[in-house]
Formats: sequence, C-alpha cells, structure tokens
Amino acid sequence: MTGVPASAAGGSSQAGAAGTARAMSTAGSAGSAGSAGSSKAGGSKATGAETGGPGGAKPPRGGKIAAAAVNQASVWNVANLLTMLRLVLVPAFVALMLADGGYDPAWRSLAWAAFAIAMITDLFDGHLARTYNLVTDFGKIADPIADKAIMGAALICLSALGDLPWWVTGVILGREFGITLLRFIVIRYGVIPASRGGKLKTLTQGVAVGMYILALTGWLATLRFWVMAVAVVLTVVTGLDYVRQAIVLRRQGIAERKAASEETEA
Repeated sequence: MTGVPASAAGGSSQAGAAGTARAMSTAGSAGSAGSAGSSKAGGSKATGAETGGPGGAKPPRGGKIAAAAVNQASVWNVANLLTMLRLVLVPAFVALMLADGGYDPAWRSLAWAAFAIAMITDLFDGHLARTYNLVTDFGKIADPIADKAIMGAALICLSALGDLPWWVTGVILGREFGITLLRFIVIRYGVIPASRGGKLKTLTQGVAVGMYILALTGWLATLRFWVMAVAVVLTVVTGLDYVRQAIVLRRQGIAERKAASEETEA
C-alpha cells in the first residue's frame, strides 16, 4: 500500500490524457497552418513565374523584334541582296543585248526586262536600307558600282551596235564617274547631297536608255530621241551644279579649319 488513493490515481491519469490530447490537437493545428502557409507560398511563386515577376522574368515584348533588327543589319540583308541582284544582271543584260548580233527584237525585249529590273531594284534597295537601318559598308560601296555598271553596260552596248552616238555615252559616263571622283575629293569637308535635279536626271536616263534598248520604230523612235536629249541636258546641268556645290563646300571647309586653328593659337 503506498498510501495513494485509487481515486486520486485515476484523476491524475485522466488529467494526463487530457493534456496529451490538447498537445496533439495544438500540434495538428500548427501543422495544418504550416501546410497552408507552404501552399500559399508555393502558389505565390507559381503566380510570380507566370506573370513574369522576379522569380521568372520574361523579356520585354519588343526585345525579340529589336534583336532581329540588329541581326538583319548584316551583309545578307534584303537591301544588299537587291544590290547583288543588280550586279548579277549586268553580264546577263550584256549577253541578252548582244545575242544574235544584237538586232533581234525578241532578245532586245529580254534585255530590256533585265535592265528594267535592275533600275527598279535601284529605287528600292536604298530606301529599304535607310528605312530599316540596314546600311552596311558593303552596301555603300556596291550600290553605286551596281548603278553605274548597268547604265554603263547599256550605253556601251547601244553605241557599239550603232544605235546611240558615242559622244552621248561619253558625256553621260564621264559625268557619272567625274562626280563620283569629286565626291571622294571633297568628302573630308562634307557630303554633297543628292539633289532633285540629280534624281530627275537618273529617272530620265533610265527611261531614255530603256527606250533605246527596245527595237522601236516610227514616232516612238522619234520620241526616244527627244527623251535622250533631255537626259543629256540634265546630265550636263546637274553635273555643273555638283561642281559648284563641291567648290562652295571646299571653301567653307577651309575657312572653318582656318578659324579653328586661329582660335587654338589664340
């Protein structure tokens, strides 16, 4: 006999059981709350990843477009491909122009088609390069070469076949190569911009040469003579205007350099 009543022992057991139950209930509630918190945290992370938050940031909407534009500014862009096409058309044009003695209307029509494609692409490649930022060093060099190559090939073929006087070919080509050389001479002082007269000259030359490539007769043959006459006049007048601009540009450049040197010395 220990002296501990049975009723007292039973009460202690009941109290211990009740305490244990309360402890387990509290632990269960804490576990549930922890699970709910983890679930909410996981949900927040998932939502952040889906919405482009810090956990899963998405690139800006225009990022891919900007990257594509930068990648396009290479040698193999659409503007340069059009320039390359014009260069390839030069030997093809000559072959068609001189086929079967150079006087077959069918071959001359095909030669005109090649010349027309070259002139049309000349209108688009520069516009595309400037509009979509596709200007490259290759384009700067190849574009003027392609322009003068196709025009020079057409003029020389026409003169060699006796359709166009050699002096006309000499005036036009002399002006083109002379102005190009002049631009390089004064480039350290500035750039001579293309004038409206120069653009009109290019258009008139293209139309006139195209009409001479075709085997025209009658009033169309007379019309092409006058169109070529206008082209020659514009060639000479705009050439003289470019010379004037080059002289003014050079004088301004020399004056600015002299003023700058005097300020430095002072």
